[in-house]
Amino acid sequence: MSDAPVGETAQASALGIDLGGTKIEGIIIDAGGRALASRRVATPRGDYDATVRAIAALALALEADLATAIPFRHPLGIGIPGSISPGSERKLDLAQRPSLRSRSRSGS
Repeated sequence: MSDAPVGETAQASALGIDLGGTKIEGIIIDAGGRALASRRVATPRGDYDATVRAIAALALALEADLATAIPFRHPLGIGIPGSISPGSERKLDLAQRPSLRSRSRSGS
C-alpha cells in the first residue's frame, strides 16, 4: 500500500483490468508504476452482463482497498484478447470469451 496522502494517491494512479477466460485481474498503480492494490476474481462463464458486473465490482473493491475518501476517478485500461474488425466494430478471435463475440463496442 501507498504512504502518499489519500488525495495524491487517487489523483496519481491508474486502474488496469486484464479480462481473461478464467480470471479477471485488476491493479491500481501510482504514477511511477508501483502497485498500490491488486485483486483477482474468476471470470463468469457465458454471461456478458455478469462479466461487466464482475469488472465493476473488482474496480470498486480495489478502490476500497485504497480506502480513498474521494470518488473513484482513476484512468482505466481494459485488456481483452482478440481484435476488432474496423468495418463492423465487432470482436473477432475471442476463443476465451465466447459471450463477448456478438457484442459491439457500443453494447448493441
